[in-house]
Amino acid sequence: MIAVSNLKKEFSLSRSQRQELQTKEKTTLAVNDISFECQPGRIFSLLGPNGAGKTTTLRMLATIFSPTQGEIKICGLDSRKSGQEIRKKIGFLTGSTGLYARLTPHELILYFANLYQVEKSEFEKRVNHLYDLLDMHDFKNKRIGKLSTGMKQKVSICRTMIHNPEVVIFDEPTSGLDVITAENIIALIRDCKAKGKTVIFSSHIMSEVDLLCDDIAIIHKGNLLFNDTMDSFKKQMQAKNLTAEFIRIVEQS
Repeated sequence: MIAVSNLKKEFSLSRSQRQELQTKEKTTLAVNDISFECQPGRIFSLLGPNGAGKTTTLRMLATIFSPTQGEIKICGLDSRKSGQEIRKKIGFLTGSTGLYARLTPHELILYFANLYQVEKSEFEKRVNHLYDLLDMHDFKNKRIGKLSTGMKQKVSICRTMIHNPEVVIFDEPTSGLDVITAENIIALIRDCKAKGKTVIFSSHIMSEVDLLCDDIAIIHKGNLLFNDTMDSFKKQMQAKNLTAEFIRIVEQS
């Protein structure tokens, strides 16, 4: 479970950044007093246009950034006090994560399994399950530098999941991927839900949000504009579809 209370994040601005933004303020507020909960066995979608504060929020949940104000509790642990323990319980997939080009997928995933102290017998079960789910057997022993974008994304996901985290954060997991690869990743996200994991799914593809998500929150300019179930979102829709309704809510703010 994830519980977020009155979360704020400010960043300091350099002189060049202040000139670029044409402001005299020395800080900028990226996330402004937001609160929400993500429950086990449900998929929570955090949506927002570029620059909304979405990725900053996800990085605070992953303990990469520290909040300026407010509280994050993951599996009952306070992110400020128990960052190391929380990181053992989280799998965080982000598009900016690099891979080691000279290693094979299997070598890389084994390396991270060892970092998390996954026992050998458990590793074999988990890695084969992930290879089956993501259709990775054919390229598990090829050099990562020679893999396609979709294959690399599968490697990133397998690395994210190998320690069997209780909480999984997917930030744009299918962005730029072909349909078959995207379907493999959607199958994995559903598998996480079926196993009772807490899942946060962020995407600009509203059809995937509609397909997967139980709960939805919309953030814009650091503010939370909507936070409820997907059913409630659909019932109060004033536009003809999810994409149009998302745009309407953002523009109305």
